[in-house]
Amino acid sequence: MQRLSLGIAATPEGLDLALSQLQLVRRQLEQGCFDPDLWRQPQPRTVRGETAVGGSGSGPDLDRSLADFKAAFFADPRRRRRPAGSRSTWSGAYLPYLRRLERQAAAADRGSPGAELLTAELLTAVLESYGLASRSRQQCGIALAALARHAGLPLPADWSERCGGYGLHQARFRRLPGDNQILGLVERIPNPAWRLVYGLMATYGLRNHEVFFCDLGALAPGGDRVIRVLPTSKTGEHQVWPFQPEWVERFGLERLGLHAGALPAVTVDLRHTTLQQVGRRVAEQFRRYDLPITPYDLRHAWAVRTIHIGLPDTVAARMMGHSVAIHTRTYHHWITRRDQQQAVDAALARRQAA
Repeated sequence: MQRLSLGIAATPEGLDLALSQLQLVRRQLEQGCFDPDLWRQPQPRTVRGETAVGGSGSGPDLDRSLADFKAAFFADPRRRRRPAGSRSTWSGAYLPYLRRLERQAAAADRGSPGAELLTAELLTAVLESYGLASRSRQQCGIALAALARHAGLPLPADWSERCGGYGLHQARFRRLPGDNQILGLVERIPNPAWRLVYGLMATYGLRNHEVFFCDLGALAPGGDRVIRVLPTSKTGEHQVWPFQPEWVERFGLERLGLHAGALPAVTVDLRHTTLQQVGRRVAEQFRRYDLPITPYDLRHAWAVRTIHIGLPDTVAARMMGHSVAIHTRTYHHWITRRDQQQAVDAALARRQAA
């Protein structure tokens, strides 16, 4: 347990702002991106002789704020323990939105003298540049809120509501590939090495980059076929079981237990690449082979398969390397259907027994 000091006045307006900040903390915790260091109460900063309070026309210097924020991000001792994952998180979850912030600030400041300032109005304009209820808008809101907290800049009381949410739309549920389609599409991949990548993702529900950061020794003949995602991956070490188990032979994955070099020659030295770049290679190959599904469709299909067979959500979430909250929210449609079906079956069984 720890206390987050917001530095907000005890007024009705302050209470509304505190509640919006609480919602932001909840979302960050669910997405595994909460950083307590970025929520420490900062000291007031002065800009051009005035205290920066985030009002119109005042605020800390933008370039300095961004540099300080990046330094604090990578200085976190927990991030230093997993530098590859930290670089991937920074480049994927923060950098795109901070770059848009810089571009929007430069456009607004064109023709005006003096340094560009970080203001609540600027952050709001950047957030509103993303579509409603989109993933990009939600992630932008999280990134900019972290920046504002670090800079001591108050955000609008309805910031969390403006960020919106996202999830798998119901229309997307119906477009997930079935098992027969997954088995058939592998024939479109002429390269045997990339067929193995496809098979690993389909059988184990791996993220794009995780294919290249696994211990696959258990796939050798006589192994238990439980693969281990290495600690260098985005979400750290975890073990994954195959669903369906017979797909190990169907996709010829036993070869990987004997010859790790059977996978495509992709640069995995994280001193020269990032997890995001490795994952992008996989997505590019799916497009190159004109597959009508994305790599994450295979991951979602794996997750739905575990729901249908009754695997506990806590276990499935652990295998997928994310929190139970994210698992439940992402796959709410199928989890709800499963739970309702179990309730119906139990009720019918009691009726028959009576």
